[in-house]
Amino acid sequence: MLDYSALSALAAVIREGSFERAARTLNVTPSAISQRIRLLEERVGCALVVRGQPCRATDTGRRLCQHTDRVRLLEQELQGALPALAPEGIARVPLPVAVNADSLATWFAPAVATFAAQAPVLMEVAVDDETHTAEWLRSGAVLAAVTATARPATGCNSQPLGAMRYRAAASPAFMARHFGEGVTAGTLARAPSLVFSPKDELQARWARRLCHRHVELPRHTLPSPQAFATAALAGMGWGMQLEVLVAQHLKDGTLVELVPDTPLDVPLYWQQARAASGVLEGLSRVVAEAARGVLRTV
Repeated sequence: MLDYSALSALAAVIREGSFERAARTLNVTPSAISQRIRLLEERVGCALVVRGQPCRATDTGRRLCQHTDRVRLLEQELQGALPALAPEGIARVPLPVAVNADSLATWFAPAVATFAAQAPVLMEVAVDDETHTAEWLRSGAVLAAVTATARPATGCNSQPLGAMRYRAAASPAFMARHFGEGVTAGTLARAPSLVFSPKDELQARWARRLCHRHVELPRHTLPSPQAFATAALAGMGWGMQLEVLVAQHLKDGTLVELVPDTPLDVPLYWQQARAASGVLEGLSRVVAEAARGVLRTV
């Protein structure tokens, strides 16, 4: 059997980022945390924590943290059915999930807020590109994720949520300055584009579809969906704007499409760990319902 006090210590170190903060959370000394993790590492035969600022889990460490998260949810569910097991009331437990920034900025945050207001959880929301959130599931860092990957990770279920629609847009002044000769591979290779992060491939995908070949795009990096629209309105660059955020700007002409009627739809999926708990199932229902109200049917 695994030592769950040691697993709790490991999860606390990874969640808090240091042995000292984990010790304060669990009301023990840092040396006690260190000893528990050392014994656990000896038991499994490999390192579980990469010491640093912050501390990070190894691959095996992340899987053990995911196991600990699942056990906490199952124990909480049991306490709900057998109140005598929790005479002081059901404690909130961490529920780690991953989501792309555009979903978080539009429909996901309200859904999670509504759920967390009623459920005995502490949401831990990680943000990454939708093409990479599935890695968080595979590594064991989270129990559920909004992802662009339909194929479920090992031990997970996957369900379609719908598609987010993007429009390649810029300000009229930017269009006149950079695309007066038309939107071509040549003009795209000179005009500054906007990207959310180095992982953001939406602009490159749209350009490839338009030009039928790869175009190396000059780019500004702005890690915020709202900043994307603000920067485009100011004439900083062109980018794949989330339609639900810029619909009014497209309507009143303060933003215009580079090429009319060339949207890019990105299908999204909700993946969750199987056999986790009724709490996670409840979150999945809330997420699916919220997505139906905003995303396009695939």
